[in-house]
Amino acid sequence: MIDLHSHTTASDGVHPPEGLVRLAAAAGVTVLAVTDHDTTAAIAAATRAAEEQGGALRIVPGIEISSLWKGKEIHVLGHFIDPADETLCSRLAVFREARENRMAAMVERCRSLGLDVTLEEVEARRTGPGTLGRPHLARLLVEKGYARDFQGAFDKWIGKGSPAWVERAMPDAAEAIALIRGAGGCATVAHPALSGLVEKDLRALAAAGMVGLEADHPAQTPDVRKNLRLHARTLGLCATAGSDYHADETGGMRLGTEGMEPGEFAGYEALATRSTMVP
Repeated sequence: MIDLHSHTTASDGVHPPEGLVRLAAAAGVTVLAVTDHDTTAAIAAATRAAEEQGGALRIVPGIEISSLWKGKEIHVLGHFIDPADETLCSRLAVFREARENRMAAMVERCRSLGLDVTLEEVEARRTGPGTLGRPHLARLLVEKGYARDFQGAFDKWIGKGSPAWVERAMPDAAEAIALIRGAGGCATVAHPALSGLVEKDLRALAAAGMVGLEADHPAQTPDVRKNLRLHARTLGLCATAGSDYHADETGGMRLGTEGMEPGEFAGYEALATRSTMVP
């Protein structure tokens, strides 16, 4: 079971790296990519935890960078990266600061709407040193009775177009791809159907250096997955799979529910050593 998309408390997951590793091993995952939002802070701890369990679970160092593509937000996954790459780390620090600033603005928007929430309360929902994300605010809104459940908090208050939504400064997708390639990794677009990407978008992203797309994701239907695999074959891209695991509250996203074939994974990994050499 090869799962190339997961999150820890370093970003907006609810489990620390060690806990995520235990859950993945229990679910039968043999290869897990730790792909926190705009940070690589959990990779070292996850790798140590996997080694301490005897090495049956391999950790792939990864990242998920929020970016803009033709005016809409898309997420670029990086796999097999060097977490210590100086250029990558420098830019990630800037991205994380933008996240923090946006959260402060969203809390103020909530307060202006009559919701009794504070930034300090949102920060208290952060169970690790990672950056603040909307899931932290969503959990607080549920706890205070402003939303029925986790998804309801997004739908009613903090999703795009909702009353407390605030735009965030993000890098262009081409820069995100270049950062991943520069760190020795492979760049893949996460859940492309959820971002409204069509073949011409995927073709242009491939021209910018993207080498794969996430075909198998819990929120993408069988027909969508089939169509994405067709696009991947047409464009010469790898079709990857990931559970996008954050927590048990995110319906359908469970560790071990999505898996990539070993042969396809080997072919994908082989691109990592030469992706940075492509003009």
